[in-house]
Amino acid sequence: MGYRGEGRGNREKHTRGGLGPKTKGREARSPLESAASATHTTISAPRESIAMKNPRRSSYRVGLIGAGIQASRTPSMHEHEAAEQGLHCEYKLIDLEKLQVGADALADLLEDAESRGYAGLNITYPCKQSVLGLLHDLSDDARAIGAVNTVLLSSGRRMGHNTDWWGFAESFRRGLQDVQKDSVVQLGAGGAGAAVAHAILTLGARKLTLFDLDASRAKNLASDLCARFGAGRALAGSDLAAAMATADGLIHATPTGMVKYPGLPLPAALLRPALWVAEIVYFPLETELLRVARRLGCRTMNGSGMAVFQAVEAFRLFTGITPDAERMQRHFASMGSA
Repeated sequence: MGYRGEGRGNREKHTRGGLGPKTKGREARSPLESAASATHTTISAPRESIAMKNPRRSSYRVGLIGAGIQASRTPSMHEHEAAEQGLHCEYKLIDLEKLQVGADALADLLEDAESRGYAGLNITYPCKQSVLGLLHDLSDDARAIGAVNTVLLSSGRRMGHNTDWWGFAESFRRGLQDVQKDSVVQLGAGGAGAAVAHAILTLGARKLTLFDLDASRAKNLASDLCARFGAGRALAGSDLAAAMATADGLIHATPTGMVKYPGLPLPAALLRPALWVAEIVYFPLETELLRVARRLGCRTMNGSGMAVFQAVEAFRLFTGITPDAERMQRHFASMGSA
């Protein structure tokens, strides 16, 4: 296809059929204990009716489930903002790689978090779609997008939300608001890709062409988007060079460019100065894609805004308190650009 994307070994998979069975004979040391020992146009934020609400509490515990997340800045953002709000937040990293398990361990990890009184969990690659079948209910946004990055745990029930789409939309609105969006190419149609595709069409993109190493995934996402936004608004691409030749902008929504997956997600020759380029990877902040694009003179947006604004909305869901978004941005920036 001409680009490197989400065809990694443990690609996200849908898991349906409700909650998994309780694991018997659990070791005395739980997966969460093991993970904890390893490390420490205006778009409005979603305000739909929430079936479950966490009561406000002065102290609470939350976590992040994903693979290769040791460099995540999310724990620090949540803990710092909680302290500024007069709260105590304990934010744990639950790293599948450190635990040497895959997404099939999600049922056990969710059960363990509930038993330990977690208020909620953030969910990242490769679990944003795998988690769907393990939840009792979904917000309207999460149901439409088909991916979850925030789970509320309350009274024995699990409520899934998607704050990624609003995080990307708010970042785009602030950084690339005035760009042309008649034709946009997006690389990646997984959990994060579904959210940013929803966001860019909400922001008014007229046509979105999707590419993924799993062609059926791009086709299925395009079909879902057309059902929500109208016929012809999204399509699965087959010729990346041709699509890029007529595109106004490029959105990159695969793991390529992360420290673990260095490199470019597409041939550099397909980039040109007139393009704008939006990245969702934020560690490092300047990926190889952004370096090449900036060198050519493209307008660019790094992944920091999406990282911050998805956390802003997740914080509100966890606590019932609207955080100071600018303060969270400043704290994110204080952690450096590496």
